[in-house]
Amino acid sequence: MNGFFGTVTGMILSFYEMASQQNVTPDVLAGGIYQALLTTAFGLATGIPAMIGYNWLTSKVDKVVFNMESTTIEFLDLLQEPA
Repeated sequence: MNGFFGTVTGMILSFYEMASQQNVTPDVLAGGIYQALLTTAFGLATGIPAMIGYNWLTSKVDKVVFNMESTTIEFLDLLQEPA
């Protein structure tokens, strides 16, 4: 989300500079576009590893839950066996 926020603020800065200048050159827009691209890159650099870690942890939790359910079913089957 920080990457998206930086992208939006960079684009706002670029459009502000474009609106306030008579002669718009690439130099005028470059600062805002640079900010937008840089924050997008840092946002992706933090977001992608975070998503990978989240998915890894989620799969570990799913395995534990599956094992708990399996053990519970085996235990309930054992309790319901006729004596």
